[in-house]
Amino acid sequence: MDLHLHRADYLQVGVTSQKTMKLLPAARHGATQKVVVGDHDGVVLCFGMKKGEAVAVFKTLPGQKVARLELGGLLNMPQEKIFIAAGSEIRGFTKRGKQFLSFETNLTESIKAMHISGSDLFLSASYIYNHYCDCKDQHYYLSGDKINDVICLPAERVPRVTPVLACQDRLLRVLQGSDVVYEIEVPGPPTVLALHNGNGGDSGEDLVFGTSDGKLGLVQITASKPIHKWEIRNEKKRGGILCVDSFDIVGDGVKDVLVGRDDGTVEVYSFDSANEPVLRFDQVLSESVTSIQGGCVGKDGYDEIVLSTYSGWVTGLTTEPVHRESGPGEELKLNQEMQSKISSLRSELEHLQYKVLQEREKDQQASQSSKARSAAPSFSINDKFTLNTDDASYSLILEVQTAIDNVLIQSDVPIDLLDVDKNSAVVSFSSCDSESSDNFLLATYRCQANTTRLELKIRSIEGQYGTLQAYVTPRIHPKTCQVRQYLIRPLSLHQRSHCIDHDRPMNTLTLTGQFSFAEVHSWVVFCLPEVPEKPPAGECVTFHFQNTFLDTQLESTYR
Repeated sequence: MDLHLHRADYLQVGVTSQKTMKLLPAARHGATQKVVVGDHDGVVLCFGMKKGEAVAVFKTLPGQKVARLELGGLLNMPQEKIFIAAGSEIRGFTKRGKQFLSFETNLTESIKAMHISGSDLFLSASYIYNHYCDCKDQHYYLSGDKINDVICLPAERVPRVTPVLACQDRLLRVLQGSDVVYEIEVPGPPTVLALHNGNGGDSGEDLVFGTSDGKLGLVQITASKPIHKWEIRNEKKRGGILCVDSFDIVGDGVKDVLVGRDDGTVEVYSFDSANEPVLRFDQVLSESVTSIQGGCVGKDGYDEIVLSTYSGWVTGLTTEPVHRESGPGEELKLNQEMQSKISSLRSELEHLQYKVLQEREKDQQASQSSKARSAAPSFSINDKFTLNTDDASYSLILEVQTAIDNVLIQSDVPIDLLDVDKNSAVVSFSSCDSESSDNFLLATYRCQANTTRLELKIRSIEGQYGTLQAYVTPRIHPKTCQVRQYLIRPLSLHQRSHCIDHDRPMNTLTLTGQFSFAEVHSWVVFCLPEVPEKPPAGECVTFHFQNTFLDTQLESTYR
C-alpha cells in the first residue's frame, strides 16, 4: 500500500536545536496531542490545534537557549512531565506549564544531551557524562572525544542500568556505573540514538543510531557484546541524521522508523517479513529537520509525522486527505468552511503587511534622528564543514533563519569549488593576486529568493593548509554580515578509522626529544582532522587514519 502524506504548517517559534520538540501523550486513543517545543531564546511553548488554529496551552519567559527537551514521569506511566536542558541547568514543567524543578548541575560546560528514565537523569556536556538519581550525583565519565548523544536502555525491561554514549570518534560507548564495558564501532560519527520501537524492541536492548554522514543502523546492546542487526548506507548522498522516532504511520501494526536529516529530508522506513528496513516514504523540506515525532496533532483520528525545523517551524505531514468526496448538496458546506478560512488568512496577511510598513517607517525615522544609534541585527547560522568519504571533498553547509542574500567565500590556500546539484545560487569568481596577498580564491554566491540553506563542495590539496572564510549576508535590514572560519589542515583528506591493515607495506617516521605529551598531541591536532582538542588520558595513544583520496593509511602513536 502507498503512503500519502500532506504537509500542514502549524506555527513558527524561534530557532530550534536538535531534539527540542515532543508530543505529550493523548488523553484517549485517537485524540489530538499537544506539542511542546523549546527554542534558542529559552522559550518553551506548549500548544494544541483547534479548528485549524494553533492555541497556546502555556509559554515560558525567555532565558538561556534550550539545548534539549525530553519527557519524563514515573516508570510504566504516561510520560507527561516536561524537562529542558538550558546552559548547565535542568528545569521541569507540568503539562499545564507549572515549574516544579530547577536543578543547577554545576557542570563547567553547557549540557548538550539529556535522557530521562524514571528518577534517573543522564546528561552529557561536550566531554563529560553524568548520571544523577533524584538530583544526586551517581556516576561520572570523561570521554576521549566529544559526546553527541546519550541514552539508557529501558529500566522497566532491562535489569541493569545501561547508559550508551554516542561519541564523535565513531564509537558507541556502553557504560556500567562510571566504567566503559565495551565500545561499538559504527560507520560514521554518531549524532543521534533512539530506542528501537520506543521501548528497545523485542529484547529491550535494541538501539537505533544515526550518523552525521547519513547512515542509519540497529544494534543490540547485550550484557557482554554488541550484535549488529542491520545498517542502511547513505547511497543517495543525503544529509546527516539529526533525529529518529518510532511510530506506526503506515498503519500495518508494526512501528516504522521516522528519520529527519540536516538537508531537510524526512524518511519513513517500514519492515519487511525478514525484519529488514524498506524505504516507504520520503519528502524534502527546504531546511534541516531538528526533531521528529509520530502522533496526532491536527485532527482527531488522523495520524501524522510532526517535525520541527531549524528556523522554528512546527509542521505536520498528515494522513488526512486533502481532496474530499462529497454527495449532492454537501458542496456548499465545504466551500463555506474553505472560504471563511481563506478570508481569515487574507485579513491576517494584510494586517502583517501593514505592521511591517509601520515598523519600516519607524526604523527610517529613528535612523535619521540625531540620537540615532546603530544596532546590528543578530541572526544565527547553522554551519557544518565535513569530509565526504566517497569523493574526497568537503561539504560546507550554511543555514540561516532568514533568507540568504549572498555568501562570499575566501581562501588563503588553493582549493577547487565543485558543482552541487541542489545548489541553485549564481556563482561569480573574482581574480586574485595570490603572490602578494595570500588570496587564492574569492567567489560570491548570489542566492535566489527565500533560500535559507546553501551547500557548497570544496576539494583541498593535501600539504597545503590555511583558512577558508565564509561571509554570510542575509536579506535583513540594515545589511549585516557574519564571518565563519574553517581550518584546512595539512592532511585534510584523512579521516579517522577504527583499524588499519598491518600487512600493507608501511613507512615509519620516529621522533624523540624533549617534548611533552600535550605538545605532540597539539601537532597531531594541527595536522589531522577528527582529532579531539583535549589530550587523551593515559601515557600512550594511537590514532588510525585512512586517506579518502588515495586510500593510503596512517597510524599515529605517541607517548
